[in-house]
Amino acid sequence: MRVISGSAKGRQLKSVPGTGTRPTTDKVKEAIFSMIGPYFEGGQVLDLFAGTGGLSIEALSRGMDHAVLTDIDKKSIEIIKQNLQATGFIEQAGIYCTDARRALKALVKREAKFDLVFVDPPYRIKLAQELLEQLDQHNLLNPLATIVVEHDIEDTYEQAIGRLQWVRRAEYGDTAITIYKNDADAVK
Repeated sequence: MRVISGSAKGRQLKSVPGTGTRPTTDKVKEAIFSMIGPYFEGGQVLDLFAGTGGLSIEALSRGMDHAVLTDIDKKSIEIIKQNLQATGFIEQAGIYCTDARRALKALVKREAKFDLVFVDPPYRIKLAQELLEQLDQHNLLNPLATIVVEHDIEDTYEQAIGRLQWVRRAEYGDTAITIYKNDADAVK
């Protein structure tokens, strides 16, 4: 795994030992960023189920200002810190060892708003729909925010979830990517 483009291009990223974490492959990561970017002029990124931090680090490398990374696994948190340090983004990141639901509750209290969100739960945990609903209901998204859901190819999601509007779905082997945009003008 490596950073594909931007200021940290080519830097190697460490993987989480064991089989509990399924990092996004470089091929899928490159496809995601060609669909949503490829570069950014600032903004805030939220990475739920961050794993190695690879998606957030790629977003920071491509121009995002700050990232909030959450994962419940302590080994993942340690690898995220090492990868952020190795790429020079440790000062631009908040790292939290907590589950996604608690992370969202804490972010609501802080009145956080995000421009880009990655939702990549383990495929066996069917949580993405609920998390998308919470992102919308709790106003955690800036107008026109992009939400990227990485999931099992068998899973499908609604065309609209509150103000979130389905934009695109792409498939890569047993992985699917579904992208939503926050439609700030949509009525709740």
